[in-house]
Amino acid sequence: MYFSFKNKQITGVALIVPENERTFLDDMREFNADEKRSLRLAKVMGYDKHRIAPENVTASDMVEYGFNKLFQAGDLKKDDIDALVYMTASPDHFLPPTSRILHGKLGLKQETYCIDITQGCCAFEEGLIQAFLLLDQPTINKVALVTTDVLSHKISKKDRNSYPLIGDAASITIVEKSESENNIEAVILNDGTRSDALKIPAGGFRMPCSAETAVLHADEEGNERALDNLVMDGTAVFNFVMQDVPPMLFELFKRANVSKDEIDWFLFHQPNRFMLQKLAEKLEVPYEKMPSNVVEKYGNSSGTTVPAVTVLTFEGKEMAERLKVCFSGFGVGLTWAAVIMELGKFGFCKTFEMKA
Repeated sequence: MYFSFKNKQITGVALIVPENERTFLDDMREFNADEKRSLRLAKVMGYDKHRIAPENVTASDMVEYGFNKLFQAGDLKKDDIDALVYMTASPDHFLPPTSRILHGKLGLKQETYCIDITQGCCAFEEGLIQAFLLLDQPTINKVALVTTDVLSHKISKKDRNSYPLIGDAASITIVEKSESENNIEAVILNDGTRSDALKIPAGGFRMPCSAETAVLHADEEGNERALDNLVMDGTAVFNFVMQDVPPMLFELFKRANVSKDEIDWFLFHQPNRFMLQKLAEKLEVPYEKMPSNVVEKYGNSSGTTVPAVTVLTFEGKEMAERLKVCFSGFGVGLTWAAVIMELGKFGFCKTFEMKA
């Protein structure tokens, strides 16, 4: 589905990460992996550090922490929030929706529209589309878009392919109406026939958690995981990104009437550096226009990698008056999405480290 919007803007972005930091090499030592091979892998894939939330910290805890920091600093006022869009694959409960729990903890006004959407790698792009749609309503002027996950809680610590790469994080993005004329083009595509490529088999009503689903089983590479844990077909996901994402982007460039050379920044989901560099080569754009530094600093935090790279790119820097950016996410679903829009100077662009 393609979307067109006018007169919308992002006015602030905050990234929230837990203070607990693990290194890729420390993880590899626990797996008794060869250190030289691990160093080579880290260099190619961009692995270095990742952030892990304590077991008693939920995804919404990080979000609450970030909102309170913004309120305390005067960057955001509670009563100005007209809608809360909560994007996660890590809900606090089946019921009630986590956005309502957060609404109560933050003390937002009763008129605030709240919605939860289950999404992973494309959470930011789908959330932006939802925010833009809401801003078409006359009663909504400011939307708080949240992306957040603690997927480390669903990764087997004996899964060498996944545990050292995952990162927990949250983001808060403020989206508002704009008085200046601007155009936004967006797209989101899905292929549910390939949904098994990224999956947590147990935990829902189709397969409730039980003693049996918690039993670890080793795969052919020696990784041990249970049905309660996330499982990824890495080859299938890589091939999907290389084959399906470039055509989507080229079509979006055409619809937006822009060439790829006119785009200042390609702020993309970051599974690893190798995948992003291969994608940059497919698109024929310079590596430096497509930053790949989130995974090495924080790990793969699912849908939060895009706001994370946005903060890493602009925090503490004097932004140009207007920049044209392309946001893109791709993964679980399988879903792939992109948004082309302009960014101006932010009211805030900050990183918060949540203490245990």
